[in-house]
Amino acid sequence: MALASVRPADQQDIPHIARIHLDTWQVAYADLLPPDVLAGLDVEDAWAEALTSGAARLFVAVEGEWTVGFCVAGRAPESELVDANGTLPEDAARVALVSTLLVEPRWGRRGHGGRLLATAAAALREDGATRGVAWIPEKDQASRKFYARVGWLADGTARTLDAGGRPLREIRLSGTLNLTLVD
Repeated sequence: MALASVRPADQQDIPHIARIHLDTWQVAYADLLPPDVLAGLDVEDAWAEALTSGAARLFVAVEGEWTVGFCVAGRAPESELVDANGTLPEDAARVALVSTLLVEPRWGRRGHGGRLLATAAAALREDGATRGVAWIPEKDQASRKFYARVGWLADGTARTLDAGGRPLREIRLSGTLNLTLVD
């Protein structure tokens, strides 16, 4: 295997991030999202804005010369943390949101997702966060198993989004940011 690593994203990574986002969603979510939603995704400008906004950190996974995955993580907005009654958890000020973690399917099962999450978790801990949350489609068993391996489990909160006229139910996972990368 070529040398693999994770680093902060820069402007040159935006086309790769957009490609990975599109390719991964078209494979992983083909059964969850309507074809016209997947075909109409235009994400490059959104990722460029995310990189420059400073609201979250973007990391990319690389293997050799290839960008193979990315992760976006930052402080969790209150809207991502409330329970069904609108109550915030006591630790809300110390909770981070992993809003996106994707590895291109052809590069899967090589440790890139774990490296991305561990790197993001270390950066978030430096910022004072102690716990993380992530929203995933309820039917996304691959993501659920990935997060479960690091102890992130469903916390009982769910939401339903409108995905191009089709309901998409998501569950919230939660877990510690005390993650250690094991080679």
